Amino acid sequence: MENAQKVTLFEQTPVPQAVMKLAVPTILSSLVMVLYNLADTYFVGMLNDPIQNAAVTLAAPVLLAFNAINNLFGVGSSSMMSRALGRKDYDTVYRSSAFGFYCAVISGVIFSVVCAACNQPLLTLLGADAETSGATEGYMLWTVYFGAAPAILNVVMAYLVRAEGSALHASVGTMSGCLLNIILDPIFILPWGLNMGAEGAGLATFLSNCVACLYFFVLLFVTRKRTYVCIRPKMFCFHKSIVLGVCGVGVPASIQNLLNVTGMTVLNNFTSVFGADAVAAMGITQKLNQVPMNIAMGLSQGIMPLISYNYASGNVKRMKNSLLFAIKISIAFLVVVAAGYYIWAGDLVRLFMQNESIIAYGASFLRGFCLGLPFLCMDFIAVAVFQASGLGKNALLFAILRKIVLEIPALYLLNYLFPLYGLAYAQFIAEFILSIVAICVLVRLFKNLSKQQEVSKT
Repeated sequence: MENAQKVTLFEQTPVPQAVMKLAVPTILSSLVMVLYNLADTYFVGMLNDPIQNAAVTLAAPVLLAFNAINNLFGVGSSSMMSRALGRKDYDTVYRSSAFGFYCAVISGVIFSVVCAACNQPLLTLLGADAETSGATEGYMLWTVYFGAAPAILNVVMAYLVRAEGSALHASVGTMSGCLLNIILDPIFILPWGLNMGAEGAGLATFLSNCVACLYFFVLLFVTRKRTYVCIRPKMFCFHKSIVLGVCGVGVPASIQNLLNVTGMTVLNNFTSVFGADAVAAMGITQKLNQVPMNIAMGLSQGIMPLISYNYASGNVKRMKNSLLFAIKISIAFLVVVAAGYYIWAGDLVRLFMQNESIIAYGASFLRGFCLGLPFLCMDFIAVAVFQASGLGKNALLFAILRKIVLEIPALYLLNYLFPLYGLAYAQFIAEFILSIVAICVLVRLFKNLSKQQEVSKT
């Protein structure tokens, strides 16, 4: 069944309106998601206990590792779905969505079991010591050991719903869980509530992800006769074309996030040498830095269905115009945020903890991180174009260049030259170089697409 409204959105709606209709809900859900991550840091910070705050920071790489699975089956399946919609191949759309759904469920369960079985070595790898391991384990009990499956499934289902152009529903599902998490955090964390500290933040996250999953199940049941998202067991299969199509985009996207986890782990291990105050400050800074980063990423993810559809249908002009419009918005926004972060760095950190040592560390870190913000939009958008077009190898090369070639070596070098304080400038170096590469690659890609289109016409 072809949904006329969705086809109109992809093919005929003016580019600015189409981009905003797809991107705004995605940006809002990304913003709310960051706010709920900030809520964990904020309410745990109200305890004024660096150990509890450090626990949330040290566990962050494992939660970021969820994105490896989210991208494998979320980005991979959604890209496959949107490209199949552009070709009017609806059987592939249904099978791709079922494949992504069931693989996400299975992978989430396996992730929980493996992490629980390797609990102590995992804590050591994350940089937890005798002082912070107890609080870190308590936080991970709910977010990882019990919570991996609902956390992963929540995000993957949002990708599948967004792939057919239903960005608003995808965002409402994600935001429902995030808003519930913000409400539950103070109840579970603070002394006037259950006084569970970091473990309470983990429990609130677990419950909120379960509620978000419930929203998506209800949505798919209500819209079962007019949605392209299919979770019927009989449509789940390992057909070669489905597996290769999903994994061709999903595996590089997954590796990209694993590299992000590696980079964050390296950063946290360097920071942990300088004590709990430095770790807590770095955690607050990373959460603040994630606000504009996730908004920029939300924009790039929001336009992916539009890029995929028009790439598959051969409308290069509409694809290019959508991309240019998104770039203009993203760069303007990130320049303004970077300026604000640099000027009010100390005040922003002070919102989370009233500890002068942590504020001093955090202000210095934030001023370093924010310098890279205006450049990262080109990286995000280039990767989104590659993923949307099925060019998974290009996205993988960008991930390797960003982390292995640029950022991680920069962390080692800058920490050697400027112990601790130099760590915050590695992102700026990596994103500046990568933005130049992104511009060159995108220009070449569109030249090739235009040539291919001219040849096909003749």
